[in-house]
Amino acid sequence: MELGLYTFADVDPNAANKGAEAKRRVDELLEEIKLADEVGLDVFGLGEHHRPDYMASSPATILAAAAVQTKTIRLSSAVTVLSSDDPVRVFQQFATVDLLSNGRVEMMAGRGSFIESFPLFGYELEDYDLLFAEKLQLLMEIRENEVVNWEGETRKPIKGRGVYPRPLQDPLPLWIAIGGTPQSAARAGYLGLPLALAIIGGEPHRFAPLFDLYRQSAAKAGVDAATLKTSINVHGFVHDTTESAADIFYAPQAEVMNRIGRERGWGPTSRAQFDASRGPRGALFVGDPETMAEKIVAQHAIFKNDRFLLQMAIGPMPHKDIMRGIELYGTKVAPLVRQTLTSKASAA
Repeated sequence: MELGLYTFADVDPNAANKGAEAKRRVDELLEEIKLADEVGLDVFGLGEHHRPDYMASSPATILAAAAVQTKTIRLSSAVTVLSSDDPVRVFQQFATVDLLSNGRVEMMAGRGSFIESFPLFGYELEDYDLLFAEKLQLLMEIRENEVVNWEGETRKPIKGRGVYPRPLQDPLPLWIAIGGTPQSAARAGYLGLPLALAIIGGEPHRFAPLFDLYRQSAAKAGVDAATLKTSINVHGFVHDTTESAADIFYAPQAEVMNRIGRERGWGPTSRAQFDASRGPRGALFVGDPETMAEKIVAQHAIFKNDRFLLQMAIGPMPHKDIMRGIELYGTKVAPLVRQTLTSKASAA
């Protein structure tokens, strides 16, 4: 199983000098990606948002900088909000990063958990589903064919036009990312694309049927099951002790979830809720290396996932703590997980 990280590159939305705040975060982010590479993690994902609390509105640009400063780690969007973007430009940007990284880039496409990009780029929210379906179809067409012929409702047709540059990887890896919608899981299976499932609340085992639906849809479409990949993407933090991990992570996690909750009508979170969620059946992965490894392995037994991505850099998490968490994740947690899963596979 691949182990990695993802982030939305959170910044202080109330910073007086937003340029200086963004500069601070991008510098820290590149240090975090480089460390993740150095300690042997497999993947680093960067989300796209168009809000004052997140810096990364252009993940491909930042991943390009990371590509020339890293050696082996795979670099992915997490996610690209495809519905409000141009699939031609998305492909060109990620193909370019693929060349810079010597074939280490991926695209993770999603409909987006926020809506700011739709009015920003001139799209109507009532076209939410149609935009994603058509743009995903076009992006897949571009991956498969150098010269593209495509026609739909949401943009003018492309008739015999080449899309360049072509990536080193053929085809350029493309995942579908979802937040729990059964129709989205079924679509990913039907199209034979890898599926990433975000689990940020509730009891994770309740999401397992979505992967079952994904695999059933793929089977009905005649997709080879061996080609399917799955990932779970979660919130959490690893530190030297379980107590220090919880104490450091609680306030930033609560600040972000309460901020979003005020927008969406959720009630405020509490330390008691946080502590319950980091238990064995909860959605948060918080603890010392042994606790983290044990929970990751336990969830793998439920989901049979090929990838596990952890979001530690959330809200106002101090950079020094993120760096310590990455170090422990790569040098302590990952070896424990890999050793345990290898032993289980050998015994089976």
